[in-house]
Amino acid sequence: MSRKDDHLREAMTQSIVPNDFEGVRFVHPSLPTVNVANVDTSVELFHRRFAYPVYINAMTGGTRQAKAINSRLGKLSARFGLMMASGSCSVAMNDPSTAHTFTPIRDENPEGFIAANIGVSAPVAYAQQAVDLLAANALQVHLNAPQEVAMDEGDRDFTFWPDNLAAMVRAVNVPVIAKEVGFGMSRETMRRLQKLGVKHVDVSGRGGTNFIAVENARSASPMEGFATHGLSTVESLLEAREVDGMTVLASGGVRHAYDVVKALALGAKAVGMSRFFLECARETSLATAVTRVETMLMDVKKIMAVLDCQTVDALPRVAMIFSGELASFMRQRGLM
Repeated sequence: MSRKDDHLREAMTQSIVPNDFEGVRFVHPSLPTVNVANVDTSVELFHRRFAYPVYINAMTGGTRQAKAINSRLGKLSARFGLMMASGSCSVAMNDPSTAHTFTPIRDENPEGFIAANIGVSAPVAYAQQAVDLLAANALQVHLNAPQEVAMDEGDRDFTFWPDNLAAMVRAVNVPVIAKEVGFGMSRETMRRLQKLGVKHVDVSGRGGTNFIAVENARSASPMEGFATHGLSTVESLLEAREVDGMTVLASGGVRHAYDVVKALALGAKAVGMSRFFLECARETSLATAVTRVETMLMDVKKIMAVLDCQTVDALPRVAMIFSGELASFMRQRGLM
């Protein structure tokens, strides 16, 4: 079985762990004035209006199993007008015979907003090649140093990463999204990224798929104790409040509509989900998958109405209470 299929298997069988969204509470308004039917969940990103503030985040490619999943995900992204990011396209650059496992994303959604994905350590030429493969509207460049060191065959030299990322930003004619893979981003990292020309980030914090644990499960010499490393998505969004001029997307441990609404209230412009959509892609029928997505998106509207918010832009104005651990993080990081 390929490494990509290993990743899918491990991602789907990992235990659900507590995430910091559970440590965020809204101050409940008992007399809301919003009609659910009038709630507007649309958001503007990359000079395009999306009906929903949710996107299908990077997952897979390169294998027969991945092709079938990408085909189903492409159908769902088209059905709901959701932005979708591919899995890492580097495998298709290294082995062109696997390109057909990625292209269903575009084939099933010819007018949709697609982000191609590659790793920051890939050759700069791969950036435009990935964009061309999917006729992509944006490029996700994933930053995954913890995964690399946990991976037996992973990278060990990160000295060229900043220069490589800056070169990728210059090389492509679409927006570049710097994306973590489950370890979160600090404000210092976001400011460094800005200096390299990056204007969009996906903070992808701890709480979802743990790629250290994924690689430990594959490794002959797993790293002990390291799997708790990183900032959560909530912590990363709190950090992002201190960074001006950056478009901030959120993913990592987002499990349902309530987490989506909390991430939006914390300042995310849109919220990415992987495991939820992977589960939908594996449903026995497309109709069942569509119903699951419809239900989740309607739940977002219902929760917004309860919070007396008719638009997504109103959510950050809702008062929130943070758990003791998050409050301690905020104090130590000067965020209170």
